Amino acid sequence: MTDSKRENGARVDFDAKDLDPYLLKDPEAMAMNFARALENLGKAASAWLGPRERGEISDTVVEPVTDMVKTLSKVTEYWISDPRRTFEAQTQLMSSFFGIWMNSMQKMQGSPLAAEPIDRADKRFADEDWQKNPFFEFLKQVYFVTADWAEKLVTETEGLDEHTKHKAGFYVKQITAALSPTNFVVTNPQVYRETIATSGENLVRGMKMLTEDIIAGRGELRLRQTDMTKFAVGRDMALTPGKVIAQNEICQIIQYEPSTETVLKRPLLICPPWINKFYILDLNPQKSFIKWCVDQGHTVFVISWVNPDSRHALKDWTAYAREGVDFALETVEKATGEKEVNAVGYCVGGTLLAATLALHAKEKNKRIKSATLFTTQVDFTHAGDLKVFVDEEQLQALETHMQELGYLDGSRMSTAFNMLRASELIWPYFVNNYLKGQEPLPFDLLFWNADSTRMAAANHAFYLRNCYLRNALTKDEMILDGKTLSLKDIKIPIYNLATREDHIAPANSVFLGSQFFGGKVQFVVAGSGHIAGVVNPPDKHKYQFWTGGPAKGDYEAWLAKAKETRGSWWPHWHAWIESQTSGRVAARKVGGAALNAIEEAPGSYVMARS
Repeated sequence: MTDSKRENGARVDFDAKDLDPYLLKDPEAMAMNFARALENLGKAASAWLGPRERGEISDTVVEPVTDMVKTLSKVTEYWISDPRRTFEAQTQLMSSFFGIWMNSMQKMQGSPLAAEPIDRADKRFADEDWQKNPFFEFLKQVYFVTADWAEKLVTETEGLDEHTKHKAGFYVKQITAALSPTNFVVTNPQVYRETIATSGENLVRGMKMLTEDIIAGRGELRLRQTDMTKFAVGRDMALTPGKVIAQNEICQIIQYEPSTETVLKRPLLICPPWINKFYILDLNPQKSFIKWCVDQGHTVFVISWVNPDSRHALKDWTAYAREGVDFALETVEKATGEKEVNAVGYCVGGTLLAATLALHAKEKNKRIKSATLFTTQVDFTHAGDLKVFVDEEQLQALETHMQELGYLDGSRMSTAFNMLRASELIWPYFVNNYLKGQEPLPFDLLFWNADSTRMAAANHAFYLRNCYLRNALTKDEMILDGKTLSLKDIKIPIYNLATREDHIAPANSVFLGSQFFGGKVQFVVAGSGHIAGVVNPPDKHKYQFWTGGPAKGDYEAWLAKAKETRGSWWPHWHAWIESQTSGRVAARKVGGAALNAIEEAPGSYVMARS
């Protein structure tokens, strides 16, 4: 029997011979390997249970699962409270299943299809057997229909507040991503074929890797996304020459050695996020924003935040502003004699920088003369799916957890970020690592992503409450060091960079935030996402950026009228910076005459692993 269809204009045939890769060849070897895989799975279970039985860790899975059940129960209540509504929903799903079944039967018989099957660009279903093999195509169609139906139930549920509906939609996407047929051995054609071809050896390797990853996470699954043995900070990345010239309890200040005979008179201070480590801006010499800035003639200083522990429990945003940003400004002045600087803030580092600028405005502190914000939110109205994790009930539970340790473990934030793109950042690695038994390839960006940091309890609680929960900064309600802040007080020029595909700081959120500053804002949108859109060296000739008028009105309308320029935004930014500064001076010695080097860059703070 032969089944045929047309795919992109070409005929794709399926016949009985195509089943050969799915037929068991060596039952004895398969049985032996299944036993070995189960043995390794038992070791993984022991690695997970052991720390819990010894009281070394408390289970962190219960709280989000409880919230998910509570949220989705509200959706369920709506649909089962009315029998007619329940019947209509069930009928819609069953009729869709019946249509898929009829299509499958007609294909098997070579008859014309009653309806075109659902087809969409989804990397998970790239293997040709998802289209060619009737069994796997049936599974794919059922999955698409069921996922769409579940999401529609949420959108059509009446009586939910916006936050609850947002959470419900997010949780449904997590569930459907987890239950995709691509995530199981017998329903993923690639994994099925690999299991048959190796007689289950792939599962033996996969369960061994699962055990290793749970051990590496000290009882939590630390999903490996790259080969962590292939990179080391200071050896393969963070290589721009410089020295640590000052440090305190929460940060080190690095100054980089000049590579030009003259430099811009106004130094450049970079305030990176503390949720990740600063070397995303210095991955390697070819990708390094820091090195590129040095080569353009900037005297570059970077704040390298401490990886906090229980000693830093009470360090809040005031501490990070005073002992971080202000400490760095004092260090810049000691090293260069310059009171005026250009500042850059990335992500939450940019949010802190904006709050500090508002604090400076209250104090008539005019050291920072221009500010550049990379993918930075100051208004959190459109903050995206991260808002799912922030409501009063969840915050109280999180604060209780942090108070016990004095910090939030980096794995919690890493998991939250990965969940924003679970179909790309979680499940493909689950399949490749643990089902196919394949070691991930070395990738510097994913090494950096896995090099997570802890969050000081007071700092993180302040951030979540004042930004995500209360949106206090743009409501003129945030208080730092006893002073109520207003972004309208910030009159200096702002270069505000958004990235078009950002899932952490959505572009429309950055766009809206631009409207709250008191001075002139140059709003720019770069192609790609939160990382690749920022770390985009000009010589790569990748992506594009958009420039236009003031960030007013609707974001999509602004973007439609904006000018698109191919390539990196870095030169455009540098030209903007040069227009803000006042000439050049001779290249400066690191530390100047006042400060001695403590150690070589990238310093010791960045080396601390979570």
